[in-house]
Amino acid sequence: MAFRDAAGGYPGGGAVESHLHPVPSFDVADFPMPSGREEVWRFAPLPRFVALLREPPVADSGAAVAVAHDPMNTTLGTLAPGVGARGTALVPVDRASALASGGATQARHIHIAAAATLAEPIVVTVTGAGQHFAEHLVIEAGAGCDATVVVEHRGSALFLGNIEVIVGDGAKLSVVSVQDWAADAVHGGMHAATVGRDAQYRHVMMTFGGDAVRIQNCVKYAGPGGSAELYGLYFTDAGQYQEHRLFVDQNAPHTTSRVDYRGALQGQGAHSVWVGDVLIRRGANDIDSYEANKNLVLTDGCRADSVPNLEIETGNIKGAGHSSTTGRFDDEQLFYLMSRGLSAAEARRLVVQGFFYDIIRRIGVPALEERLKTHVDAELAKAATQIEGQE
Repeated sequence: MAFRDAAGGYPGGGAVESHLHPVPSFDVADFPMPSGREEVWRFAPLPRFVALLREPPVADSGAAVAVAHDPMNTTLGTLAPGVGARGTALVPVDRASALASGGATQARHIHIAAAATLAEPIVVTVTGAGQHFAEHLVIEAGAGCDATVVVEHRGSALFLGNIEVIVGDGAKLSVVSVQDWAADAVHGGMHAATVGRDAQYRHVMMTFGGDAVRIQNCVKYAGPGGSAELYGLYFTDAGQYQEHRLFVDQNAPHTTSRVDYRGALQGQGAHSVWVGDVLIRRGANDIDSYEANKNLVLTDGCRADSVPNLEIETGNIKGAGHSSTTGRFDDEQLFYLMSRGLSAAEARRLVVQGFFYDIIRRIGVPALEERLKTHVDAELAKAATQIEGQE
């Protein structure tokens, strides 16, 4: 199947047939209930997603959504399907994102004024209370602006969520998505961005909670010179399923992309999936791209699937590569730390902290960084108990 934009063609020209990129559509009927035999669903434990995917979400569910923003430089509103920027960057590619799009009859719209510099992040807090509901958030960053948007997910829910981002020419925008759900929550949906000429886009994905989480994250370019940095951190605990699927469409020349996702797994039945793909189109010359996924297995009984992909249609590039690693603690690092008087537990904690903190420090929001570090430390404390029980 081919991945095409809303007009049915490719922004960079040419045609690519790939099982990794289903044909986008706003019609839920184009995405029947998955059977598990589809390439894009082959890892997922479908019984855990059935309730999320079987029925449309409840309209006006009453879920609490709060937006803290700078009223001098940002405008809040709503967008119906096909109105304004809605649908220009995000066209659903699976049943979850299509249900989210259709279920959110009025998308929340955040418009950041051109050339504005926001001293504080815009914070969107989504709190579920057991509902089956959908949200579609459109973030539109005006040309030349500099801003950060944090989207936090809390509580218990069957949640279908899309985040659509339009980064104007020359703008600098960071979007941080935190999945800190209760243990019974199920989350599916899609994040998609269009990066303008000479714009800088940073997306940070932090997934901790929930029973099952599956999120698509896609980027394409609206002109040359744009850059995209996609960072991710996930801590998969006993029984949890967390899947992150990324697609970077290098459809314009002189663009760059960097992907760095890191995960730690602990406890029986912990299962993480990372699938990354970079498509370098014909005519997208002088691009520079690299994607990496690293998984640290802390205890027995875990499973980490990591699938990096590159699709290259031109040889006129600066660089393109990928890497994937999955393993336990580095014995040499542990030995070095223990030789300086640290206990085995302290040495393991420092190794994992360094593994995660390198991503957390890139967020650029000190208060959120400190809270996430505290969350990581709490997870490490649980892991230490399980590791000691296995030794």
